[in-house]
Amino acid sequence: MDEIIRDISRPIPMNRLLQGDVGSGKTVVAVMFMLCAVDAGCQAALMAPTEILARQHYENVRGWFESLGLRATLLSGSLTAKERAETLEGIRTARYDLVVGTHALLEDDVRFSRLGAVVVDEQHRFGVLQRNRLSAKGEHPHVLVMTATPIPRTLTLSVYGDLSVSVIDELPPGRKKITTKSVPKTSRDNLLLFLKKAMGSGRQVYWVCPLVEDNEDLSIPSAERRFEQLANLFGAGRVGLLHGRLNAGEKEKTMSAFIRNKIKMLVATTVIEVGIDVPNATVMVIEETHR
Repeated sequence: MDEIIRDISRPIPMNRLLQGDVGSGKTVVAVMFMLCAVDAGCQAALMAPTEILARQHYENVRGWFESLGLRATLLSGSLTAKERAETLEGIRTARYDLVVGTHALLEDDVRFSRLGAVVVDEQHRFGVLQRNRLSAKGEHPHVLVMTATPIPRTLTLSVYGDLSVSVIDELPPGRKKITTKSVPKTSRDNLLLFLKKAMGSGRQVYWVCPLVEDNEDLSIPSAERRFEQLANLFGAGRVGLLHGRLNAGEKEKTMSAFIRNKIKMLVATTVIEVGIDVPNATVMVIEETHR
């Protein structure tokens, strides 16, 4: 925060990369940065690469902003025409202090009253031109981009030469150690028993597959086939399926059920790579990890 506040106190716009592991507190830092802009009479924008992540940010951040008497809104591709028109009007007239959104923020009809702070989450999912396009909606706003992908400092300078770098190099206190095990296919029964115990104790499980559906040329597990097998084993109502080919409504319904602990096991592709935050899910099985 010292580095950020020093930057935003200068007469030139900040361009800073915030790097930190999942759960290290990047969002809290981003919120404090955006509040500095709002304090100065500006609006702030937070852009995330997927609707699931954008919605999650919105749900988390909205409460913090509203408790301070500030207003936040969510702009995504799934809004109805009427909802979108009302949201765009609220952004243009500065009715909203914070706008959280997906790539939808980049569209021409999104106009801010006075954009002072831009946050881009999982910035490797966006191009430089996209980042610049969002910045261009204000008069040289300060920009903070965030990533959980660790990059050595020397490489960081070549990849992000236009950015200053801040690193959160630790996790908040109380985080438990993560145990990683390689399980041979011959121990599959033991794995299933372990998962059954985890779910029996109230915990939830991710099962990640490399493909959405079976491929004749590749004898590797697909999410759809694995979902059928696990649903037969653990009960159809307890296992959910999530991948990129589902429509937004289906994804939202499944993710919401998993967050509410209605679904005990989520079979998915790497669509869950960014921004899924379900503290009760304590086990993750990743098949064909080299893929």
